[in-house]
Amino acid sequence: MIDISTKFAGLNLKSPIIIGSSGLTNSIQYFKDFEANGAGAIVLKSLYEEEIIFKKDDYLKQAKKYGYDSKDTNYIYHKIKQENVNKYLQLIKDAKNSVSIPIIASINCVTPNEWVNFTKKIQEAGADAIELNIFFIPNRLNKKSQDIEDSYIDIITKIRNKVDIPIIIKMSQYFTNLGNMIHRVSNTGVNGIVLFNKYYSPDIDINTKEITVSNVFSRPSDIYVPLRWVALTSGTVNCSIAASTGIHDGEALIKTIMAGADAVEIVSTIYKNGIKQIKEMNNTLIEFLKYRNLNSIKQIKGQANQINSNDSAVLERVQFMRYFSDNNDII
Repeated sequence: MIDISTKFAGLNLKSPIIIGSSGLTNSIQYFKDFEANGAGAIVLKSLYEEEIIFKKDDYLKQAKKYGYDSKDTNYIYHKIKQENVNKYLQLIKDAKNSVSIPIIASINCVTPNEWVNFTKKIQEAGADAIELNIFFIPNRLNKKSQDIEDSYIDIITKIRNKVDIPIIIKMSQYFTNLGNMIHRVSNTGVNGIVLFNKYYSPDIDINTKEITVSNVFSRPSDIYVPLRWVALTSGTVNCSIAASTGIHDGEALIKTIMAGADAVEIVSTIYKNGIKQIKEMNNTLIEFLKYRNLNSIKQIKGQANQINSNDSAVLERVQFMRYFSDNNDII
């Protein structure tokens, strides 16, 4: 019997495949199919901080829309806020009643604001863990990198003081010293780190001059950034590590486990290939282990990370050396 179960962020998963936050996890429509095809856990669609905390201008507009005077602004504010909160809490409850695999709530946040108090309600609604998507665009010339990093730690610390369920941080790769930041986050007491988030990226329509949306889905080639950093950090941090972005098939799943990941998050490959891709990825992993007379993913986990690799210096190399210097032919 091949055992592909794993443990990530204190959660026992029957397989290392976690369904990442997306439109597919915004309702329970697909949840039973995810579980039936071998998903280990599901991350719910992110609730954005802006949906919990409305800016004053936003709810003033809402007040006018519904014909309220400015004195009734607080009523509008609390009404809309509560509707968003209750809807998300109900999604958690429905998900828990629908499947037996862990349900991970998700919040997309940028400040340690009053929304932090909402995380306690997430725990009370039955979520098995909470994933925080934290990202600040480093576009302010007067803001130091240290300030941005400290904001991450501030948010995490406040959440840690509010809930007892596992906390998972889905990180960006955009840090001055990424390795140091990963370790700073792991030392806050979080239970898991996901490397990395795929963010919205703009494009430009050269005909209309309008800002448009670039590729929404990840590509298989996107795996190499998280693969490197999983290999560099696994076994050295104080929490679980998961890989995300560019993991589209069973071979990519195997690579990330060999790099040291406890689990992976997938989204784009399901959109492109259907829910059955979960089972196919798991089957590829099982056949890989079976062919090598292995019976557990524990036997391959971390074999190619920086600690265990015979040539770990390759993970730190940033310049092409031999390949382009030896290959001068242009096709």
